[in-house]
Amino acid sequence: MLNRAALLLKYKEPAVRWINEADPYPDGKILTIEDVNRERTVYLISDADAGTDDDVRRWVEANFLSLWEWELEGWYTDERLWPTDQTLNQFDEWFDVEYHTVLIDTVDGPLMDDEV
Repeated sequence: MLNRAALLLKYKEPAVRWINEADPYPDGKILTIEDVNRERTVYLISDADAGTDDDVRRWVEANFLSLWEWELEGWYTDERLWPTDQTLNQFDEWFDVEYHTVLIDTVDGPLMDDEV
């Protein structure tokens, strides 16, 4: 068992609308909520920051800009396409936050950081 919690962002309709409008696919394909929520990034946070819903909310309030930038960059690296109004209220309009406090490592081997 890992001493971490997992935090995931679930996209809502305003975020999906931005994805489709910021840089439309040439073939006219429109992504759905199901499409964008199929493969999500898992953010590992301290298990101490996920003891309660209030703890998670405080962590999100302190870190929402970083979360948002990671998500936006995952779609478009050109920051000119990003929304300019990156407030906590807009973050809440774009994402639901899920968290999970029990993480079990089933792999026999060390955890490694690819970026070190």
